Amino acid sequence: MKHYLLGALVTIVLAAALTGCHSDNKPRTREESPTVTPLDFLPALKGDYFRLDSEIVGRPYHIYVRYPEGYEDHPDRQYPVIYLLDGDSLFPILAANHLFLHYDDLVPDAIVVGIAYGGFDPSINWRDVDFSTPTESRDRSGGAANFHLFLERELLPAVESRYRADARHRILYGQSLGGFMVLYSAFNHPDLFWGRIAGNPSFQPDMEQFFATPAEAARDDLLLVLSSAQADRFRQKPERARAWHEYWRDRPNAPWDIHFNRMETGTHAANSPDIYRYGLRQIFREEIETARRQAARREASAGH
Repeated sequence: MKHYLLGALVTIVLAAALTGCHSDNKPRTREESPTVTPLDFLPALKGDYFRLDSEIVGRPYHIYVRYPEGYEDHPDRQYPVIYLLDGDSLFPILAANHLFLHYDDLVPDAIVVGIAYGGFDPSINWRDVDFSTPTESRDRSGGAANFHLFLERELLPAVESRYRADARHRILYGQSLGGFMVLYSAFNHPDLFWGRIAGNPSFQPDMEQFFATPAEAARDDLLLVLSSAQADRFRQKPERARAWHEYWRDRPNAPWDIHFNRMETGTHAANSPDIYRYGLRQIFREEIETARRQAARREASAGH
């Protein structure tokens, strides 16, 4: 009986303490808890966060930043920077996974930036607008031009002023509608990003724009990676991706070096880490080969 009463008393005290700490039962904001956030206890996602209120788009974005391992120990070093569309879902997955790609695949470590809306509810998540050109077949669409201006004039300058980001080695990743946005960027503003990865792009609305002549590029080192999952629940996407690749793979006016990945057993969204991995292995192919040669030489030296 004493043990029962003691347990009940502990439960009541803990409940009262928790209630007293935050009586409205709402999660604390960063402003309310400036020194402790959940991400502080996830070393694979160690980095930063800031809110960016876009004057161009007229809406706020939540920007999450993952630092490369040992970022503070190399104050003179710049890093490639990877921008993830749909950061609400993809930043926690891909930013953390980058650590293992660096360990196992020798992909260069990078600053990873997640562009998030703060939730999935359409009242705050405007991806259907931001990642589309105008169409009458949808209730909301047509914000791609403004969103790209936001990237170019607001987000990229903010990131590159805050962190040691190598502006020559920017990479843009997008999935589904985000993949549409990656292609839109590649065709209309090819020089803004060095590398681009489009995972299961929707190609809609206005697929024809991705068969038109791209804007002229000043750079000759641009890369575009497109992955298409054959088990995508949206069955037309693999067909469209295949048709796009067959059209562009041998054309001399493509401003990018194109890599196409046909994922035989992949699905629409669950294989995003595989798409990310394949894309970065193509984009950083030379850097990976150099790192492997260096590792082989170190092992040979250690053996002697």
